Amino acid sequence: MVVGKRITSLRFSELVILVKVFLKHPVYLIPTYRATNKTIKICNQLYGKLHHENNRTNAFRHALWNYLICTYCVNAAGSLEEATHWSKIITDLHERLSPNEGLAKAMDLHNNKIGRQLFRSNSEEKEKIVPVLQKMMTEAVKVTSLREVEEENYKLVFIEEV
Repeated sequence: MVVGKRITSLRFSELVILVKVFLKHPVYLIPTYRATNKTIKICNQLYGKLHHENNRTNAFRHALWNYLICTYCVNAAGSLEEATHWSKIITDLHERLSPNEGLAKAMDLHNNKIGRQLFRSNSEEKEKIVPVLQKMMTEAVKVTSLREVEEENYKLVFIEEV
């Protein structure tokens, strides 16, 4: 399983950080794990391995991942705000621990934010999120600088064409 592989690839210090975060928020462990697995399953079915590159499908995956974390955690969180706050905490941590740097990291953080914004504005339409994100993916903006990432408030962004 992809999630398990990623966890086992962490350095000890990174694993300690991850464990500390979940010890502070244990009610989110299982919903976050399920949201992550669901995201990977959907992306693998739709795009194969393409979503592991810095392209439109990667933008889709990051936005979907954040949306699903919010969706799966909202009951434990008790509110939309707390669910989105948790999603930001855990996905920002992922970016901090991942090998991405510079523009790729900014792209991922931006697309994560788009997923959380969609959740806050469309939390009752969760069954329809995949087609919404697929449409957004076709309208995604290719960026070449950090400034361009910051300018795209409501669009997915990517670096490389598929």
